[in-house]
Amino acid sequence: MPMPAADIGRLVVRAPNWLGDAVMALPAMAAIRRHMPSAHMTIAASPAVAALFREPTSAAPNEVLELPTGSSAAIAALRAGRFDAGILFPNSFRSAWQFYRAGIGERWGYPTSSRGLLLTRRSPRPRRGDARHQSDYYRVLVRGLDIACDDQELPVLRVSEPSARRADALFARYRIPADRPVVALLPGAAYGQAKQWPPDRMAALAARLITECGVTCVIAGAPHDRPAARAIESWLRDHAPAAISGVVDLVGHTTIGALAGVLARCAVCVSNDSGGMHLASALGRPVVAIFGPTDDRATHPAGKHQLMIEDVFCRPCMLRDCPIDHRCMTRIPVDRVFSAVAADLAAGVRA
Repeated sequence: MPMPAADIGRLVVRAPNWLGDAVMALPAMAAIRRHMPSAHMTIAASPAVAALFREPTSAAPNEVLELPTGSSAAIAALRAGRFDAGILFPNSFRSAWQFYRAGIGERWGYPTSSRGLLLTRRSPRPRRGDARHQSDYYRVLVRGLDIACDDQELPVLRVSEPSARRADALFARYRIPADRPVVALLPGAAYGQAKQWPPDRMAALAARLITECGVTCVIAGAPHDRPAARAIESWLRDHAPAAISGVVDLVGHTTIGALAGVLARCAVCVSNDSGGMHLASALGRPVVAIFGPTDDRATHPAGKHQLMIEDVFCRPCMLRDCPIDHRCMTRIPVDRVFSAVAADLAAGVRA
């Protein structure tokens, strides 16, 4: 028999490995927190996302464990936590194997990837139609463990004081005017180039926002997004040199916390389907989200946001590289995205 929730003193929750997925898991994690209010809850996460849970979130863990990348070291770190029970959000065999080898007595999760025998409690996989959005997939997981989870709850993220200070320091270092609205541009995507709106379109958007709306555009993202940022700046130098002074490139210069601090200060965020898109949404910022090959029904940002989608026959294909002409992205015009951002800017002024 599985251990009753009331008897669990030390609980570890294994977070998803991608930033966007980790944000989308927050409502389910918050439900676990409410279900076991007296348990010492640790969120174990990969180095890529652990910092998210050090910010104030609705998951409210007592502790964050950054798991080493090597399996033996990760098992040792988990074993040192002396956990009574663990809940697995990743579907991988490896994550369940690590919990088993770490001596965690109760191991709960979906019986995916041939790991059913490693679990002491198995949550039934969602039926067709039960989990259209990724956040619903995580809600179904915890409901299968008899944990109530509200369908309407959104991911909630606030910025810690240290992260806010880091963002303030970046704004001061790059002399971003305090009296001008800031629009964040997130031109990259970890999934592949097919998810990226062409950089020249993003650059043309920035030029119009700077000259017509009087904003500062901040380009943000991870180090692997630098080629897209360089392409944007190159296009501006060649085609709109008067606008280049209104662009600040922060790509690769922010931790997750500092990025959250930057996005929290932005009036609007323009993003491809990426982790940064979900981060901005959880911070309550208006998002103009550009979707190409991925399924917006599964990964759209939670809440009321504007989605830029071109209804072509081949999407969502979920391919990393387009085998034809990338029409799902190239047919989204700058005018449409500009109008959406301008509307959000105007609504912010009216609010």
